[in-house]
Amino acid sequence: MADDESAALDALEREASEFNKDAEIDRILKAFRLDPYAVLDLQPGVPASDIKLQYRKKSLLIHPDKTSNPAAPEAFDRLKKAETTLVDDGAREKLDEAIADARQLLMREHKYTVDSPELRTDAFKAQWREKTKLVLMENEVRRRKQLKGQLADEGRQQRKEDDELETRKRRREHETQWEQTRDGRINSWRDFKKGHAGKEEERKKKKKLKVIG
Repeated sequence: MADDESAALDALEREASEFNKDAEIDRILKAFRLDPYAVLDLQPGVPASDIKLQYRKKSLLIHPDKTSNPAAPEAFDRLKKAETTLVDDGAREKLDEAIADARQLLMREHKYTVDSPELRTDAFKAQWREKTKLVLMENEVRRRKQLKGQLADEGRQQRKEDDELETRKRRREHETQWEQTRDGRINSWRDFKKGHAGKEEERKKKKKLKVIG
C-alpha cells in the first residue's frame, strides 16, 4: 500500500513538473520577444547577477532535453537570446533607454510630473508596458530600414567595384591582344610600304618613258 501511494505521489510530481514546464514554455512564447526583460520575466534595472540566475533556473526548467514539449526548442532559443542581450552592456543600455523613453512619452501625454501619484499605480505600469512595446517596435522598424539602406549602399558600391574590375579586365585583354598581333601589324605595314614603293617606282619609270617618247 505504501509503495502504491509513493508511486502515485511520484506520478503527481512528474505531472506537476511537466505542467510547470509547459506553462513556462507557453509564457515565454507569448512574451513580447523584443523585450528581453519580458521573456525572462524580470523587471528593468535588475542587477546582472539576477539576470544570470533567472536564466539558469528557467533554462534548466524548459531545456529541450528535459521535456517532450515540441515548443521547447523555440522557447529555449528565445530565452537564450534574451539573456545574451541583457548581459551585453551596449544592448542593455539601448533597451533601458527605450523603456525610459516610453515612460517619458506617457508622462508627457498625461501631463504627469515625477511626483504624480499615478506613476505608482498598476494602471500606469500596464500602460508603460504597452508603450514600451510600441517604442521597441518603432526602434526595430527603424533599425531594419537602416540595415536595408546600408545593404543597398553596399550593393551599389559592390556593383561599382565589379564594373571597375570588368573595365580593367577588358583593358588588359585589349592590351594583350594588341601585343599579340604586333608582329602581324608590323609585317603588314612593311608589305604596304614595300608595295607602295614598288608602285611609285613603276609610276616614275612610265613617266620617264613617256617623256622620252
